Amino acid sequence: MPDTTAVIEELTVANRILAHEGVLDMFGHISMRHPHNPERYLMSRSRSPEVVESADILEYTLDSEPVKAPTARLYSERVIHGEIYKMRGDVMAVCHNHAPAVMPFCVTGKPIVPVFHVGAVIGGEIPFWDQHDEFGNTDLLVVKPEEGRSLARALGPHSVVLMRRHGSTVVGGGLRELVARSILLCHNATYLLQALLIGTPQPLYPGEIGPAGEINLRPGVLARTWEYWSTRLKTSGGLPPPATKASRPTKPTARRGKAKRRR
Repeated sequence: MPDTTAVIEELTVANRILAHEGVLDMFGHISMRHPHNPERYLMSRSRSPEVVESADILEYTLDSEPVKAPTARLYSERVIHGEIYKMRGDVMAVCHNHAPAVMPFCVTGKPIVPVFHVGAVIGGEIPFWDQHDEFGNTDLLVVKPEEGRSLARALGPHSVVLMRRHGSTVVGGGLRELVARSILLCHNATYLLQALLIGTPQPLYPGEIGPAGEINLRPGVLARTWEYWSTRLKTSGGLPPPATKASRPTKPTARRGKAKRRR
């Protein structure tokens, strides 16, 4: 069986980078398609991304079921990831978040458009998905396969979908591309909101979005941004501990009464 230690460690660092850069809070999650089996993906057990360790990473089928019986709680919204991987063979990594920079647009329904050079990586159009349109009154968690499929349809061929009153879901052709796009989406949203307070923003011209987006997703650029964000994480003392074979996810504490749904 091919060794996945290196990619699991990078996924662990990606969790912590996105938390450190303000994309992921105590909730939210990131996954990557399995590098050796496209019918599976890797994602942490249910844990705040800022403290995820290599031992927390589990393997899932595209039906979002763990390959091995879990000894810890799982993210309840993992169908977001599985259903997108099913529908989009080009997607290699997925991030669902509730970033403060993006939430004002999710609340108001005002579109996010690229307004600065590297912001072009979000694409020229970001669709909205409103869970209420198809499923009525829910608790706003995306936990049923049909809800995940609906979200994946709304995402379509795009790189980002905004979820009304909830957050956003971002996809990438690789883990580092996803990390870059997720962070730059937040930067772009911040600049757009600030510009709206001053006057009328001028978005990128349609003909600029493709070339600017492509150049900012080249391998050399992604290596540079990954080095920058991982160095910031290291400087903060936030790097995960070295993986050890002895490390295991802790078993959930038994609770009385009805179990609560977890993100």
